[in-house]
Amino acid sequence: MSRGERRRAPSAAAAAQGPKQRVQKVLARAGLGSRRQAEALIAAGRVRVAGKRVDRQGVLVDPRREDVSVDGRRVSAERLTYLLFHKPREVMCTMQDPLGRRSVVEYLRGAGAHVVPVGRLDYQTSGVLLLTNDGDFAREMLHPSSGVTKEYVLKVKGSVDAAGLQRLRERIDIGGKWTKPARVERLRADDNNTWLIVSLQEGKNRQVRRLAEHAGYRVMRLTRTRFAGLTAEGLRPGQWRELTAAEVRTLRAHNSAQEAGASAAPAAAAPRARRRPSRAARGLSEPPRAGARRKPSERGKAAPRGAEPRAPRAKAPSQGAARDTRAPRTAKRPVRAGRPDRPARPKARG
Repeated sequence: MSRGERRRAPSAAAAAQGPKQRVQKVLARAGLGSRRQAEALIAAGRVRVAGKRVDRQGVLVDPRREDVSVDGRRVSAERLTYLLFHKPREVMCTMQDPLGRRSVVEYLRGAGAHVVPVGRLDYQTSGVLLLTNDGDFAREMLHPSSGVTKEYVLKVKGSVDAAGLQRLRERIDIGGKWTKPARVERLRADDNNTWLIVSLQEGKNRQVRRLAEHAGYRVMRLTRTRFAGLTAEGLRPGQWRELTAAEVRTLRAHNSAQEAGASAAPAAAAPRARRRPSRAARGLSEPPRAGARRKPSERGKAAPRGAEPRAPRAKAPSQGAARDTRAPRTAKRPVRAGRPDRPARPKARG
């Protein structure tokens, strides 16, 4: 075995202990939220490892051999679980409801893991809903840069004309932030109602219902039919299934590609240097004044049609010509330099 191989080879003690993980990752995999939420628990002093309070981020632990607890309750690492649930109407997406209404927890008794919804569907909306105990995966799917497409079938009262479709595609203000334009197409219509397909790449609070309200239509029913290409086909309302490994890989690959494209977009969309418009574009048909310097790009170009011919530019005399135009020097100066008011003193004769 070479020296490099010996340096990289793990020791027997390290192999026996198993791979260690950051404590915030262990908390996220236990279904206690995303890693950011786990870091907040650590910062608040609520996390302990082997009975000792964790006072810094990034502590490595072996969840199979070390006890990790939050508020005195032991945390057990669960198997990462990804579920697709056909949410019925009049069901809350919270773990419990203070008003006693039904929640998704009642339908997921046999999931074998503590999963939470990826996003929300309101009480009266049915359709595709993802649930997981992987906090990082949920954050990736909900991040604005993911570009995950959500498709809805919206049933509204009355007829929707071209002007109504345009209003449904407009941006609206929700919570002080403007939404992205929605893609809206007419599916079918009868004498009393119209069915529309609405596609979004974000999921703000009650966004589709607020779009319909903004356009002046009454919502009769709303169903989410697709989430990132996944449908509830084969599932009756209230049923769920686990996502396959291929589906999870596809979702993660799509999100990685979207983030790479978003990071490269600012460099590709950098504004080019603005060039000064030409005289014709600025509405200046008259020629520049005589003696004005022309740009190198304008030299040799013909004057605009209808403009008066430019006067020829006078050529500056060279230095040699300037010396030739001066009066010739005399052998004797009439006065001494610096004293022009006194005549020169005659020389004395011998």
